[in-house]
Amino acid sequence: MEELIARITQKTGLDAATATKAIGMILAFLKKEGPTAEVGQLLAALPGAEEAIAQAGGGGGGLLGMMGSLGGGVMALGGQLMGAGVSMNQMQPLGRELFAYGREKAGEDVMGPIVGAVPGLSQFV
Repeated sequence: MEELIARITQKTGLDAATATKAIGMILAFLKKEGPTAEVGQLLAALPGAEEAIAQAGGGGGGLLGMMGSLGGGVMALGGQLMGAGVSMNQMQPLGRELFAYGREKAGEDVMGPIVGAVPGLSQFV
């Protein structure tokens, strides 16, 4: 996880704590919205992923979390990330770096179905 955090802080300018929280939020979102088998393989390939999800609060509660459960999807995730201190300009490089790292660790056969299964996700990765 340290390597991923370093890559994201370099690409986005986020501090390590915010990057870690953002990674956890995105992974929690994927765990909830993505294909179970592939997301499980991704999380297994990223040591520290479950801890990052737990530190991020499991994906966000409150109003934004409710929006996500009511079909807010990627837009609700964007709202959660902004609430955590990630700007709109940082979201795309954050997503691209996270998914590039996922492809390196878990493979395209895992990442492709995840991106394909979550509506709107492809524009961020």
